[in-house]
Amino acid sequence: MGPRVSTSILADRLTGMIGPRASVARGVLDQHGQSESHYRNLPPDIVVFPETTQEVAEIVKLCASAGMPIVPFGAGTSLEGNAASVAGGVCFDFARMNKVLTVHDSDMDVVVQPGITRKQLNAELRGTGLFFPIDPGADASIGGMTSTRASGTMAVRYGTMKDNVMALEVVLADGRVIRTARRARKSAAGYDLTRMFVGAEGTLGVITEVTLKVHPVPQAISAAVCSFDTLHDAVDTAISVIQSAIPVARIELLDDVMMRGINAYAKLGYREAPLFFEFHGSESSVAEQAEAAQAIAADHGGHGFAWAKAQEDRSRLWHARDNTLYAGLGLRPGARAVITDVCVPISRLAECLTETRRDADEHGFTAPIVGHVGDGNFHMLILIDPAKPDEAEGAKALQARMVARAIAMDGTCTGEHGIGLGKIDYLTDELGEAVDVMKSIKTALDPDGLMNPGKIFASGVHA
Repeated sequence: MGPRVSTSILADRLTGMIGPRASVARGVLDQHGQSESHYRNLPPDIVVFPETTQEVAEIVKLCASAGMPIVPFGAGTSLEGNAASVAGGVCFDFARMNKVLTVHDSDMDVVVQPGITRKQLNAELRGTGLFFPIDPGADASIGGMTSTRASGTMAVRYGTMKDNVMALEVVLADGRVIRTARRARKSAAGYDLTRMFVGAEGTLGVITEVTLKVHPVPQAISAAVCSFDTLHDAVDTAISVIQSAIPVARIELLDDVMMRGINAYAKLGYREAPLFFEFHGSESSVAEQAEAAQAIAADHGGHGFAWAKAQEDRSRLWHARDNTLYAGLGLRPGARAVITDVCVPISRLAECLTETRRDADEHGFTAPIVGHVGDGNFHMLILIDPAKPDEAEGAKALQARMVARAIAMDGTCTGEHGIGLGKIDYLTDELGEAVDVMKSIKTALDPDGLMNPGKIFASGVHA
């Protein structure tokens, strides 16, 4: 790596390479310095819009020779500042690399560029009888979902991104282009490089192509809502459903605070502390799954089990669930949400969740909770007044206690948001010396520290 050149010199070189697809316009830079997270805007120096893997490789080589940081950017929906430009540099916006390259119907896999969003992908798959099930709520890009090891509402049945990414094409820090695997469903060929890049948050390389598993569209889908008197009863129901081997597609919990926000936001009338279920399969199997889940819910005090069989009713139900951020913010107009998540073994979920709810209430926070309770993951939106620094400090302390609680229960500091800026210290608390091994891998692949610096390992940037 040579000395870092000036932004103007590098911008001129990039303009000579890709023309107006290299931008230093203030509005464009600011747009790429923010996301759905609560962190302050950290814009890059230059934004580029590549169209091919070869362009990405050439731009990476140019950045490396100029000593410029490289920050991949998807749809800007990350929640831990994962794509913030901590040290400035060049932001790679993949909006123009948004195509489905190949659909292998018989093999049930698809090859896509990183900029395509999950909704765009499913629109492209319409008519094939296949769909991509990973649903983090936001219409995130596939590249971003891969980089953050995203998950979502259907992970209990279909797994997370680590389970559905088969192979990657990646541009390394020196501009080399590698392919991490072929399309075979299993392989024992060397190190599992695919899994190494899934969840690396752009700190090891730039993903330019993703091979994904896709799944058959279910013959029948049914959804239901059931309310409970306590969070503990709701979580116990979810655990019993999983332990009974009912192949439920989704089990989502909204606590009483979150449900108040949802009812007001979406003009619904659901009782508070409900579980949302969804069942996939044949007509008969869906009916059997739902009846079994309803019986288990009744055994745990569930009441008001309401069906949503029609497409429009299911869409209304899940649209409300997918907009929990905005519904939660409506509980305190003008507030900013500090959004955090943890994941624990499901046997400890009720304990972790109820203790976290009690902690938030005792410290006077409006903090709705929503959980993917089928796999032990839940999120909390801590609503704070951005003009009151003491509230921000209190929110950080609440998050720290929530994470410590989860780790003490053999859980993780983040089920799906990633480490980004906000959970760097917690990663060491969770994994100890294993983090040093990660740093060694980072140094080997990115010796000059140009790939998305300040994420996962380095701190020093504050909200």
